[in-house]
Order: sequence, then structure tokens, then C-alpha cells
Amino acid sequence: MKKIKYLFRCIKRLDVKNMFVIINNVSKKSKKNKLWIFIDVIYCGLVYGAGYYDYQEFEFYLLTNKERKTYLTRVKNNMIVKKYNNPKDFYKFDDKGVFNELFKDYLKRDYLVIDEKSFSAFKKFISKHKTFIAKPIDGDGGKGVEKIVIKDDTNLDEVFASLILKKQLLLEEVITQHEEINELYEGAVNSLRLFTFFDGVNGYVLNSVFKLGNGGVTDNFSSGSMYTFTDDDGVVIVPAIDRNDDIYEIHPITGKKITGFKVPFYKEACEMVIKAASVVNDVRYIGWDVAITPKGPVIIEGNCFPGVFQIKPHLAKEHVGLITKYKKYMDF
Repeated sequence: MKKIKYLFRCIKRLDVKNMFVIINNVSKKSKKNKLWIFIDVIYCGLVYGAGYYDYQEFEFYLLTNKERKTYLTRVKNNMIVKKYNNPKDFYKFDDKGVFNELFKDYLKRDYLVIDEKSFSAFKKFISKHKTFIAKPIDGDGGKGVEKIVIKDDTNLDEVFASLILKKQLLLEEVITQHEEINELYEGAVNSLRLFTFFDGVNGYVLNSVFKLGNGGVTDNFSSGSMYTFTDDDGVVIVPAIDRNDDIYEIHPITGKKITGFKVPFYKEACEMVIKAASVVNDVRYIGWDVAITPKGPVIIEGNCFPGVFQIKPHLAKEHVGLITKYKKYMDF
């Protein structure tokens, strides 16, 4: 019943034009009839809670009905968030200043939240960090993130005024990336997205995504980067993919092999997010962005409404989604 109600809300907000763009794209890729795809999209929405975006993203047109049951869709992901994450505590993750204070033991870097009256604190901060990262307090998707470099002739008043104007109110020490990850791509901090669930006693890592920059200063997928997946030992098991569905076994900029790469300090990263998962008891399902430094893992941020990342079926030997693993620890 909950799934049906959610689907009706989705129908009210349905972008028909975009749906048919996706149907056309799927038809070209799969060589299947558009009418058949349209009917199948509706069927998958009613039976599996898969919207047209899920249908394309997780290639439902390649799956049997038995396989489709195993894939986590946005409807089911929203159900998990609604059941296990209390909205009253969302601000502890959405407000990056609050988040940094709450999880400072896991950040392992300096930071400063500024306002119009913080010029003295700003000067003290940059006396130690001539290069720093500026972020909006409430930004997402890598939007508004900028690396600032202070030189001897830099006008500090102008820099400070610009930060206030652009609402880049969170300043952070630059993360030094592990040299092995730098070899893959050094233009951005390439991070793990580790999904955890806390059952009130124990924490578990449910899924492990490795995000890589590809020409930009962030590794965020919406900002043009790519992602892949690791096994439980931190070894990359499939080629990386970008938002255009282009596949990369080799990084296109550095020429380094992506598949088979072992993420350093992976075990320590998992242990760290499992500990962090218990900090906010009423937010139990979290997606953590974790960077790997020469000394070990550090948390970049946490997401209390984590997205859905699953290996695309055409890249996988077995067509099994996340539902099977999630249901070992959750009831939804």
C-alpha cells in the first residue's frame, strides 16, 4: 500500500517529456520496441517500485522478473530512509558546519565556519593554510566547492568578501590524498562512498562505491566524475562508468588501470564509518564519503538521504541487486 501511494505521488509529479526521452534512449540501446518498453516501464513501476529513471539506470530491460526483485529502487530506498532516519536530525548532516563539529574526530583536518564578523578568524586560518577548500554550508553535488590559493599579493579583504557573497562559509584544510590513489587521478580527492546501517547495537557496511575525478576538482558524479565498486577487501571489481554510461577500465587522463586497483586503508575506512554510524542514533542509514590520506581514512561528509548505486547488469557476471544484502540487516 505504501509503495502504491508513493507511486501515485510520483505520477502526479511525472515529467512525461523526460520519460519518453528515456524510453527513446532505452529503445536505441536495447533495440526493443518503444511501445513494449513503455508498457514494461509501467509494469516495473507498479510491481517493483521502479521509476523510469530506475528502469534505465539499472537496466531493467535486461533483467528477468526474478532478477528485478533484487534491485534497490528509489521507491524502496525512500522507504528505508523514512523508516530508519528521523527528519528532525537531518540538519546534523545537511548543515556542514554542524556535521563537522559533530564528527570532528573523524575529519582529522582543520576547518572554520565564517560569517561577516569572522575576518580575524579567517586571517588566522589562512596563516596556517595558504591553500584551502571553500564550500557552501548547505551545498550538495559538489556545487560551489572551490579550491582557494592565497599568494603574497592576495587581497585578503576581497577574498573574504567574495566568500561571504558566494556563501562559501565553510573553509577546510586541503586533504592530502594517498599517493597510490593520486596515481589514478590527482586533480580531485577520489573518495569511497560507504553505505552503513546501524541497528541500535552494531553497524554494518552495506555497499562500497569508489568515486574518481575525471577532469574536474571534485569526484562527484553530478559534476562529471565516474564511479565503480569494490569488494569487501577494497579491490575494484568492475570498470568505472560516468553519467553518459561511458565505460573505463583505464583512467582516460592518467592511463592507470582502474579494475583490480586496491584501495589503501580500506579495512580501516570500514571500521571508521561503522563507529561513526552510531553517533546519531536516529539516523541509522547513511552514505559516507571517505578520503584516503597517507596516514589513513578521513570522513569528508555524511549523507542522511543516500542515493542508490548498483552495478549495472551489463557489467556484472550475476544480475543481483542490493536488496538481498540490505534485507539481512533491515526490514522494509
